[in-house]
Amino acid sequence: MGLAIEREEFSPEDYRRFSQRLLENVEALRALLQRPGFGLGPRTVGAELEMFLVDSSGFPLPVNRQVLGQTVDPRVTLEINRFNLETNLRPSPLAGRPFTALRAEFEDTLREVRRAAATQGARVVVTGILPTLREKDLGSSALTGMPRYRALSAAIRSRRDAPFQVSISGEDTLSLTWDDVTLEGANTSLQFHLRVDPAEFARMYNAAQLVTAPVLAVSTNSPLFLGRRLWDETRVALFRQAVDDRGDAHDNSTSHARVTFGHGWAREGALELFSEAVALHAPLLPVVGPQSPLECVARGELPGLDELRLHQSTIWNWNRAIYDPKCGGHLRIEFRALPAGPSVVDMVANGALLLGLTLGMAGEMHALLPAMPFHCARGNFIRAARQGMDAELLWPSDKAPSPRPIPVTELVPKLLPVARRGLVEAGVDASEADELLGIIEARVAARRTGATWQRRTLAKLEEQLPKPDALTALLERYSEHAESGAPVHQWPMD
Repeated sequence: MGLAIEREEFSPEDYRRFSQRLLENVEALRALLQRPGFGLGPRTVGAELEMFLVDSSGFPLPVNRQVLGQTVDPRVTLEINRFNLETNLRPSPLAGRPFTALRAEFEDTLREVRRAAATQGARVVVTGILPTLREKDLGSSALTGMPRYRALSAAIRSRRDAPFQVSISGEDTLSLTWDDVTLEGANTSLQFHLRVDPAEFARMYNAAQLVTAPVLAVSTNSPLFLGRRLWDETRVALFRQAVDDRGDAHDNSTSHARVTFGHGWAREGALELFSEAVALHAPLLPVVGPQSPLECVARGELPGLDELRLHQSTIWNWNRAIYDPKCGGHLRIEFRALPAGPSVVDMVANGALLLGLTLGMAGEMHALLPAMPFHCARGNFIRAARQGMDAELLWPSDKAPSPRPIPVTELVPKLLPVARRGLVEAGVDASEADELLGIIEARVAARRTGATWQRRTLAKLEEQLPKPDALTALLERYSEHAESGAPVHQWPMD
């Protein structure tokens, strides 16, 4: 997002000019949001999918630039580590059969990436964290050789007075000292984008924040990292610590992590979220573009807000506000919490549940927020990531005291009609909504996410094989089932 990065070193004057331009961007956005008709238009949905490149043995293969060079597909882009790629799906109208279109495009772009990868002896794996990942696969040599990634790594590291400390406890315990941001590339995600009219942004964003936890709980797919059994969605813990620019000399009670669930319910709209990002986080990549946003707005034109978009790309809210100057200028919510995988149909079903609940709950947020303190929603998110379908979440009640605890396996079935209503009222074909939400219903009934399948399968494999061989065998079985197209609740456990 924002400006291209062609430099790796910056002066204090660069940071001063960039900070000033950020304030101008915020004021330009304020004026733009007051412009009659800005951002109005049909709802659209888009998606981004990150993936791993592996060799014939299932270990990371750092050839993303070579693979990219073998395809002319504009949807495929590089990611931070040399064994990662990303594909960006084209946005399409939400009304009709959008998830059928998303599924077809996922399958098409994965087919093309697999073709290009094969020319380099690589295979493609779509999962939250690669089970076969080893410490030697990470480190500075794993960083994709582009100024943007080198500059980002250097900027985050320079703000710390000590290496990154990663500590995650689950069934096993991980304690790791690391010197760069390549641990971020151990995580791959599935991100959805929903275009939202400015006037409804606050309630839609709050609904997204509320429903992320139960959706994540039934979508987990990242239980393993460096051979340890950790959280059901270990990405949540790992990503936060992998790019934390707060060093030990900082007072963490007053500084703010760059990976965050947020700081409170939105009260006004998108502008407060962009203003918050500027106020709370120091710039990392201070590249100033040629366009004056205030002059652009004064001329009645549409500003790119390049510096603001660049700054936003260095702050990783799990649900993020997006400004896009394309299509006449508009706002989106970027949903960042879901992992990649297991199968394409699982990912599409996860998106249907997430977007359906956001749409279905948005109209109720004015009544629900008094009964749901924000810290409870944030706690739900962590519990969902840690325990997956075994989590117990706090949910707003129409009777005091509120919120009240409820197991995920009881909550999600109660929410499915809300998701269906949200989709159908937005124009999604009812049969498509029923088919995809039926997959979620069956998954909950089977109590089987990608994370639970990986945990149980690994336990069985370890009865016969040493741990490294069991992890390799796990990945082979996972890849075979994922490429079959079957949803994870139908995958055999033997």
